[in-house]
Order: sequence, then C-alpha cells, then structure tokens
Amino acid sequence: MSEYSESQRKPRVAVVFGGRSSEHAISCVTAANVLQVIDRDKYDVVPVGISTSGHWVLESGDPERLSITDGKLPEVDVTAMPVLFGANRELVVSEPDQVPSTLGEVDVVFPLLHGPWGEDGTIQGLLEMSDIRYVGSGVLASAVGMDKHYMKVVFQAAGLEVTPYVVIRDRDWIRDADACRAAVDALGYPVFVKPARGGSSLGISKVNSLDELDEAVAVARAHDPKVIVEASAKSPREIEVGVLGGLNGGNPEVSVCGEISVSGGGHDFYDFETKYLPEGEEYTALSVPADLPSEIADEVRAKALTAFDAIEAEGLARVDFFLDADNRVVINEINTMPGFTPTSMFPRLWAASGRDYAALVEHLLQLAMTRPTGLR
Repeated sequence: MSEYSESQRKPRVAVVFGGRSSEHAISCVTAANVLQVIDRDKYDVVPVGISTSGHWVLESGDPERLSITDGKLPEVDVTAMPVLFGANRELVVSEPDQVPSTLGEVDVVFPLLHGPWGEDGTIQGLLEMSDIRYVGSGVLASAVGMDKHYMKVVFQAAGLEVTPYVVIRDRDWIRDADACRAAVDALGYPVFVKPARGGSSLGISKVNSLDELDEAVAVARAHDPKVIVEASAKSPREIEVGVLGGLNGGNPEVSVCGEISVSGGGHDFYDFETKYLPEGEEYTALSVPADLPSEIADEVRAKALTAFDAIEAEGLARVDFFLDADNRVVINEINTMPGFTPTSMFPRLWAASGRDYAALVEHLLQLAMTRPTGLR
C-alpha cells in the first residue's frame, strides 16, 4: 500500500471507469488512454474500476488490458481488490474477512464513465454528497445532457433549433404501440431510432419505412425503455465542436469545427463499428478543421456555447450539429463526457486548436481542483 501512502502529498487523482451501462467497454478504452498521459511526477493516480454489476475495485490500470484487442472489448476485473469511498474523502480497501485499510484522501475524481450510472448525474451526486471534487459537469447538466428528450426541451427554450422528434416511453409502447407508430409516421422517413439515455451509437437504427420501425424500437429498448425517434435532417453534414471550461472563472473556450462523414461498407451513419472498431475506419472520414465558410463556423461555435450554458455544463462537452442543404445549423446533442481516446473527435478538435491530449487532461484536472463542490 506504500504506493498510495499519505507521505506523498502530490494531489491524488482517482480515475473511475467501467460502470454498469452498455458503454462499459468504451469507458475502459477511454481510461486506458487517460491513465497513460497523466503526469505521475505531479499526481498520485489511483485507477478505480466499476464492474457491470456495480462493484467498485482497485484496478491495475494496465492500458494494454483496457484496450480493444483483436476485436475483444475490455472490461473491469471483478476479481480485483474491492474499494469504496469512506469518511474524509478517503478511498478505502474493503476485502472480505480483513480489517478495512485506507489508500488515503482523494483530491479529485476523473469520472470517465459513459452512459447511465455515471454520465447522467448519478456519480456526480455521490461525489457532491462526499464533498469530493471531480472533472466535468454537475448533477443537473449531466442528467439533462444524458437524456436526449429533455436535452431538446432545454435547447428549444434557449432558442436553438432541433430536429423534430417523438418520444416513446415504456408505458406508451406497451399500452398503445399503434399510436406510437402513427406519431413516428407523421415525422416522415427516414428517421433515427435511439435509446433516449444512451451513447456511443449503441442501439441506434436508421429506419426507412414503417415496417422497419418495430424492430428498431426493440433494439433501442434493449438499452433503454425510453426511446426517442428523430426526423432526419435534409442532406445533413455532421459538424462537431469541443467546449472547455475556462480556468479561474474565465469564459469557456470553443475549438475549431470538425466534420464526420461515413460511406461504404453498409454504414450510412456514424455507428459503433465506425466509431471504435478498426474494421470501420476505412468507411469514416474525420475532417479537422471542417471545410466551412467562416460565417457558418462562427455560427456553429456560438451555438455550441449557447448549448453549453443552456444545460449549465462545466468542464468539458462535445456539441454535435447538423448542417443541412439550406445551410441551417441544427443542434443534434451535447455530450458532457465525450469519447476521450486520442483518435476520438473531442481530443482531435482540441489538438487542432493547439492543445494536445496530455495538455487537455491537465487542463481538466486543474479545472476540477479549483472548483468547489456544492452550490456554485
């Protein structure tokens, strides 16, 4: 246990990853990359994994084990030593039949969790209750940013244009599926059927006709009983920007714009395979910076700041837009804990904006360590 002894008074960072959501593996991949670049001369780093069953363990943090290898997705080692947060912000080892021992006080948590039970305000609430500083948005912004339905409600209230949509709740589909089908039909096809509170393109289907709808809803409902169906933008281009909180109360910064385009291989949108698996790379082009007129790029960046402030985001976010054939900028979504591998769009946007991966991680840790918990 000497590695984490209190005699080392470097700030202690608990990197928390894994989690109970279907994005468990992507969280592990993200953590593998972040763990590689945190300055160990400056920080004492403790890798904490959360298994798919919700058990917290002291992980090895081995980047090789946490990477996608030969198509095999990584997961948290459930046989590792159990840990929990105790009093006074301490991380405690709690092995069966052993007296609990402490790993020392945690100064900041880097919660690299994607999806429900992590990105949605749940771990943020736990950390607030424990008076532990953490990277990223607070409870409200995390919850709103995770739920595509309420995200759109907030965006519309802030004056941002969103794609037309229909929400299918669990009780709606069970009690009157025909009414749900009719509501979707009124949107016009094609539509995108998505888990309302999911990410990493898991459970998403593009539906071209009514007879494809039921299967797509079933796929989405396997991830979330609440489903959102969105109309497709007209000949859309997918444009994304990154937002970073400013240090010492400064204004948020916005990156250059990037563009995603997908074609071939049976992929007609940015799905899980094209995002994360090597076999999907040949069908995906990420252009950073995007080839956009300066006035359109400025509009996208301004609307990204509006979205960031509308949900009261903090720390970081990636904001995604559609640019349609009429050059209308339509917001798609905001991600309060975006994909964070070096090849993910968020780090690439910031690399093109003059901040490399290690500097990005350092900026986020400094933001978290200077921000208080509680109401702010």
